[in-house]
Amino acid sequence: MDQLNSNREQWGSRLGFILAAMGSAVGLGNIWRFSYVTGENGGAAFLLVYLLCIIAIGIPIIMAEFTIGRKAQSDAVGSFEKLAPGKPWILAGFMGVASAFIILSFYGVIAGWTVKYFFSYLTGGFSVQNDEAYADVFVGFITSTYEPLFWQFAFMAITVGIVFVGVKKGIEATNKILMPLLAILVVILAGYSLSLGGASEALSFLFTPDWSKLADPNVYLAALGQAFFSLSLGMGALITYGSYLSKKEQLPGAALGVAALDTGFAIIAGLMIFPAVFAFGIEPGFGPGLVFITLPGIFDSIAFGTLFGLAFFFLLAAAALSSAVSLLEVAVAYFIRKFSWSRQKASLIVGGIIFLLGIPSSLGIGPLSDITFFGKDILDSMDFIASNILLPLGGLIIALFMGWGWKKTDALAESDFGDTAIGHAWIFTLRYFAPIAIFLIFLASTGLLDLIKSLFS
Repeated sequence: MDQLNSNREQWGSRLGFILAAMGSAVGLGNIWRFSYVTGENGGAAFLLVYLLCIIAIGIPIIMAEFTIGRKAQSDAVGSFEKLAPGKPWILAGFMGVASAFIILSFYGVIAGWTVKYFFSYLTGGFSVQNDEAYADVFVGFITSTYEPLFWQFAFMAITVGIVFVGVKKGIEATNKILMPLLAILVVILAGYSLSLGGASEALSFLFTPDWSKLADPNVYLAALGQAFFSLSLGMGALITYGSYLSKKEQLPGAALGVAALDTGFAIIAGLMIFPAVFAFGIEPGFGPGLVFITLPGIFDSIAFGTLFGLAFFFLLAAAALSSAVSLLEVAVAYFIRKFSWSRQKASLIVGGIIFLLGIPSSLGIGPLSDITFFGKDILDSMDFIASNILLPLGGLIIALFMGWGWKKTDALAESDFGDTAIGHAWIFTLRYFAPIAIFLIFLASTGLLDLIKSLFS
């Protein structure tokens, strides 16, 4: 193990690490999911609770994952094997690797849609007669057999290629280009969107809370869930990325920076989407179809709409790519250590398996739509298993391990907090507050909370 660690790849710079970790967090969840979840849950009240969840739970668990990874200098499973040999904490590592396979299998399908739309705008946009036809275009595309598989394969091929090259020359170099480019793009697009006429309504929706919304417990659960999944918590990505850090890097600043950049990106993405939505009188809680059906209709109605659509779907595809790379790296890092494979061999084999696992999710919307689990199609079932079961349980174990499974003085020393009030508050959060909150997410998202309520009603 020590010999392996001595040859272990490392980030070339602190900035490269922060941008890569930000890339892991910034994905479809910040643009696609954040927008419709915010719309469905009342806007500003949801945003306020979301920010509190980031501060109170998100940042402490980011710190826990970075600390575990940097100390162990190993993959998600190997980190727990090294820090707590022979103990059940290793379940969190296995859940992370399993989540990487499951999430990337269906994430690659949706990301393939974004690549398809990007290329459609690159070649001049969509030829439709009216706004309603965008629904027909989207449904026709995703329910066909071969075209979605082609774009899924193209996306996965790019993802595998980046991980194939390595940590410094592949993952870090890609994120050093993509993250600043995405930041510039989202600011430009938000500025243009704010000029369309719906700015005052959008700003009010996002930043003027309707306090009555806080009486709905679903707002808290949605905010906690969005914060948890947006930051890539519980899937082993931040443990894996943290393992490529040298001991000289300070973790608290890095964790705060990643959370701040990720949250800022999501809010600016909201400023990009909601002014356009309000300017054209569209319901902000429209749902997942907001991105692929509603927005293309808006782009068709505005000046420079094709250019706006091109930039938007490039933004979406690139954000999806940075997250997909981190997911693939979780699994690849495990296989490199476990089977002594080269990075190239592990990238090709694992990436190929994940692509094959994603085929049923793609076909499940079209030819295999009759197959359902939990009352959902195959893609939504995979999402349910990973997002509602594996990630919360993985995050729960990580919080409990750092809070209870590791000696407190060692945890404080390894985290760079030391014997400080902030450090002790961090441990307290991981021991009590975060586990309770995550457990409530798990109960609510799996329907067990409603079952418990019915037993006592």
